[in-house]
Amino acid sequence: MQAPEDADARRAIKPVICYPTETLPEPDLVLYAAARVGAQKIDEVVAQPRDASSFHVEAGQFFRITSVEGPQVGDLNLWNAQDLSERFYSGKTRALHGTHLTTGERMWSSFPYLRPMATIVEDTLGWYGIDEFGGSVHDVIGTRCDPYTAHLLSGSQYHNCCHSNLTRALADATGMSLHEAEPHVHDVLNVFMCTGFTRDTGQYFMKATPVRPGDYLEFFAEIDLLGALSACPGGDCSSEHSSDVAACFPLLVEVFEPQDHALEGWQSPQINKYDRSHGR
Repeated sequence: MQAPEDADARRAIKPVICYPTETLPEPDLVLYAAARVGAQKIDEVVAQPRDASSFHVEAGQFFRITSVEGPQVGDLNLWNAQDLSERFYSGKTRALHGTHLTTGERMWSSFPYLRPMATIVEDTLGWYGIDEFGGSVHDVIGTRCDPYTAHLLSGSQYHNCCHSNLTRALADATGMSLHEAEPHVHDVLNVFMCTGFTRDTGQYFMKATPVRPGDYLEFFAEIDLLGALSACPGGDCSSEHSSDVAACFPLLVEVFEPQDHALEGWQSPQINKYDRSHGR
């Protein structure tokens, strides 16, 4: 289709930020850092390659996801431990913070709750920034590899994709059947994954993660959490996912408990105060 005469002028219009965040409540990173000093490790779980594990974190505790053996990306789901209907909302988190998360940014929960679930307090890949291809790490733009898309594109029946891994982990953690658990699995934080959009076609891309053994992403739990982490079958996601070909490695989740009174004055964030009248 032929472009209009004012095509260049239309393209030249400057963008505006959809959700200015100057009034967004800021996490008290100084308090969190002080509470982290002297915190004791109280639990750990390992997400085995091409599988997922669940874990619990109480409000006011910390949890750390670490690459322990080789370059590996992970898919993270979070739920309110007392109410699975409150879960991580990747789309709104993306709208508030951008396509990739790092220190000081938060994982927000779904409507009607819309409150911080977890705050990133340390990111050893924070140095990466945005590369020449537009790629960065810890994205909230992808979904999770799943058996439905795999079947759509290749006709396969592959069961170790992150969606299925997370479904199994949630079912095991709650006692639900797989059919009951699956609707609660949701779009993820792609931990350590390096992604972006191509400049020419706007397609979602992945490239080899820069994570190395010892790198980690650490969070402060703002509410009581049930988490599930899948060690993606794509390994470092340098070539493909939903496959048994890539080299895959485990991911370690550790939970830390601050000392008594280390969070003096801190409270879990309340649920969103919109009155839910919706104009009627």
